[in-house]
Amino acid sequence: MSSIEIIHQFLQDRLDKTPASITPDMTLEELGVDSLMLLELMFEFEEKLDIKLPSDVTTPRTVGELLTLVESLENQPGH
Repeated sequence: MSSIEIIHQFLQDRLDKTPASITPDMTLEELGVDSLMLLELMFEFEEKLDIKLPSDVTTPRTVGELLTLVESLENQPGH
């Protein structure tokens, strides 16, 4: 499962957002993602993609920033 698929599934399951309605420039806030939901989504990335998010990570504001963050961690050596 890719990072965008995880985002789509998460938003569909929790907020009833269809994948077609989600664009990279949308803010997580406008989608209805609060800080707790973002934390849950980060845990899903760690579990499903076998990555470790650093504790000092900058909080992404948009779907695109979130994708960039997760994809950069996926592409690190040793992953």
